[in-house]
Amino acid sequence: MKLRILLVNPWIYDFAAYNLWARPLGLLKVAEFLSAFDVEISFIDCTDSFESRHYGTGNYRHETVPKPSVLKDVRRYYKRYGISIDEFVKRLKSAGSVDMVLMTSIMSYWYPGVQKAIEIIRGEHGLLPVILGGVYATLYHEHALALSGADFIFRGPLHNGLLFALSTFGFKLKKKREPIPYYRLGFYNRFEYAPLLTSVGCPFRCSYCASSLLANIYERYPNADIVRAIDELSKLGVHDYAFYDDALLVDPDRNIKPLLRQIIASGHPIRFHTPNGVHAKYIDAELADLMKKAGFRTIRLGLETVNEDLQQVSGGKVCNEDLEKAVILLREAGFIKSELGVYIMYGLPGQGIPDVKESISFLKGLCVRINLTEFAPIRGTQSWNVLTSRGIIRDDLDPLLFNNTIFPLLFSGYDPEDLVKIKLDVKEYNAWI
Repeated sequence: MKLRILLVNPWIYDFAAYNLWARPLGLLKVAEFLSAFDVEISFIDCTDSFESRHYGTGNYRHETVPKPSVLKDVRRYYKRYGISIDEFVKRLKSAGSVDMVLMTSIMSYWYPGVQKAIEIIRGEHGLLPVILGGVYATLYHEHALALSGADFIFRGPLHNGLLFALSTFGFKLKKKREPIPYYRLGFYNRFEYAPLLTSVGCPFRCSYCASSLLANIYERYPNADIVRAIDELSKLGVHDYAFYDDALLVDPDRNIKPLLRQIIASGHPIRFHTPNGVHAKYIDAELADLMKKAGFRTIRLGLETVNEDLQQVSGGKVCNEDLEKAVILLREAGFIKSELGVYIMYGLPGQGIPDVKESISFLKGLCVRINLTEFAPIRGTQSWNVLTSRGIIRDDLDPLLFNNTIFPLLFSGYDPEDLVKIKLDVKEYNAWI
């Protein structure tokens, strides 16, 4: 009898959430891996409920839920984003009896979604094995082990040691075929967009980023595999693609440039987006031209701050001159203002309000969209270590407190009124762009 495995992407529990081409790609890759074995796979994505708007992005369906006690003093509504509880139960019943559940986890402060999904699964299926992987499971292993409700907490990419994890519950799989791409497995009824990943890991070690903690190698996938996926997805009617890479443009002459030439030659009428941000210093005139011809529509560049000292302390991946040059080259290649955005942070260790205002002023001078993001430390990063060493945070604090919506208000020392004024200023400026 075939082993029956249910894969689950749990809800988002947060004060705010918006779908920027989000798919649980890690879990979908687990499904691909399992498809090579003699197993029957069911799949539930609790976040697959949103109103498609611009290029496939959109607002998640949501319900207001009670705040956890640690967040009771935060004056904002707390919400569960995604399908309803009733819909989840309906999909569980539709999946039928299963032998095991594999669940992913994304943001550590979304762990209430993990807890809720496992609670409902237990109610429907009893004490069947639940294996939890993903970001929260990796960075907060002990917390997940104690409070998630899962039976096995897996560190790192789940598919890397999945056979071992299954064997601990007495399940041994036999390979039957080559893996089947996730988009052929019929998990989604609609494909407004698709994620693309050309590499795993990142060669940089930015102080605020957990990429190296989640994947301690940097490795490129063959361009032929990426082109093949785009060809097949295009036949399914997919027009929008989001690159999930942490280092998409690194070593451009050997990687992204040849890939874009192949994509251009394919002639597919498609659009590309870079929600994770790309490295400005790798953009030259040729690459800017290739990006335009290939169909890039949403380009986000990473800057974080114009403070040169903070740039070096945080990793040295970009300088102001790199950013300015990249914007000029992209504009010369034909990109318009609304297609170009730059990420800047507020709340970084050592970053004051004047620095944030200076960064905003710099970007206004370049006439690009400003993507203002809240800093929140990630456990195990250099920024986390700095803040714990200064006594600003403790290692044992509830992960809910590191929600980027509230962390700067609780720990940065900023005047809340200053933040309101800054956000309003950026909002009004972006409306003009």
